Amino acid sequence: MRVFLVEDDPIIIEGLKIALTQEGFEVEASMSMTEALEKVNSEAHFDVCLIDVMLPDGDGYTICRAIREKSKVPILFLTACDDEVHTVLALEQGADDYIAKPFRIRELMARIKAVLRRSGAEVPEKAAETAGRAVTGTGTASVGPDAEKVQVGHNELNLMSGRVMRNGEEIFLTSAEYRLLLTFVRNRGRLLTRRQLLNDMWDESGEFVNDNTLTVYVRRLRKKLEEEGDEPVINTVRGIGYRMD
Repeated sequence: MRVFLVEDDPIIIEGLKIALTQEGFEVEASMSMTEALEKVNSEAHFDVCLIDVMLPDGDGYTICRAIREKSKVPILFLTACDDEVHTVLALEQGADDYIAKPFRIRELMARIKAVLRRSGAEVPEKAAETAGRAVTGTGTASVGPDAEKVQVGHNELNLMSGRVMRNGEEIFLTSAEYRLLLTFVRNRGRLLTRRQLLNDMWDESGEFVNDNTLTVYVRRLRKKLEEEGDEPVINTVRGIGYRMD
């Protein structure tokens, strides 16, 4: 089953491609209105369309109208504009649903499957979950499936209980901070680019994470895991990303 994704943010494209592929979809992406219209006019077949409203050379409404002239394929808008006017306009142009950024991947998947069912299409079965996947997609994660406790600087991470301890006291992490810590631990010694981390955070959490949010998560995680005089737990590789040694 093929998804036509129109989005100008390469990070969102990459994250959605990963998530949709895991759900059994094939993804064809365009980053501009012009490119998208060329694909629409080429009679390419798609089973569902995800379209951003604001594009560098136009808007998603134009693409939606062009699709509707040829097909009744389900269309969902992805956009940062969540006011009533934009919602009504999207639906009036022929969209089947509308989801505002930031959004949760699980919610988006549920909406995609809902519009497909309403259209009478067969929804693909979810692909098998990949346990302990390394963020890079290659090699073997640094922490094996049987590991229970891992030392992170002067902190101890218990993978069974999900607790982080220092000197007998628990360090409380948010769910996003904990997922980020797991990503570093599972890829210890590897240089992780910001894009790789963004993709992994999106995939694991089911939430949209942008570049600025990632910076905040890393800063908060460092503050909780490092005390004055400690060696850095997470090292910054300027201009590229981060590494946990």
